[in-house]
Amino acid sequence: MSDELLAALIVVAIMLLVGFPVHEFSHALAAYRLGDSTARFMGRLSLNPIVHFDPLGGILLAITFIGSQGTFGFGWAKPTPVNPRNLEGGRWGEAIVAAAGPLSNLVLATAAAIPLRYILSNPTLIDQIPTLALQVLYLFVVINLVLMIFNLFPIPPLDGSKVLFAFMPPQVAWRWRPILEQYGFILLFIIFFVLPTFGMPIGTRIVGSVIDVFLGFLLGR
Repeated sequence: MSDELLAALIVVAIMLLVGFPVHEFSHALAAYRLGDSTARFMGRLSLNPIVHFDPLGGILLAITFIGSQGTFGFGWAKPTPVNPRNLEGGRWGEAIVAAAGPLSNLVLATAAAIPLRYILSNPTLIDQIPTLALQVLYLFVVINLVLMIFNLFPIPPLDGSKVLFAFMPPQVAWRWRPILEQYGFILLFIIFFVLPTFGMPIGTRIVGSVIDVFLGFLLGR
């Protein structure tokens, strides 16, 4: 087994055990703090990976990320139940709860990027650290950035749509939200798998471009 393949396998395991649970727990915690106990009552206010595991989403993440050796990953955890009517702040409360998940991925990416950047900036350390460890850190940064950016796309059912609706005038949101929620999956499929730009789906190109910006900031590339 190559180091790249092994590193991807390790990162998938870490995401299923840590990354996805932290993402969903962040949604649940934000909702609880804003007055909605739905997730807590359903046992989701927890970092236990079992309660957040979605078989299909986990399998797809493993297949895509390991199969591409860390160049592409697509998957999800079990969505956290939230009752927007219980949230303080109305649409803004819903937006905060939605944004909490992707922001947790940014925190995880930053936590892994700090030691990685330190190691990469010290040539004497690079030879002392196993290549596999560096690859795991790098891929962990990348996959968390992918999940953050992808989830912030302003299209239902992704988290970014809730943020978008909060910024829309109420009447506009009321008119467009049912339509976007009905056709959201189709739009995402078109953007990420059909609509090409320079030989690559436009959604993939957007995610890749934003990731490069964040990697430049986090790792000093």
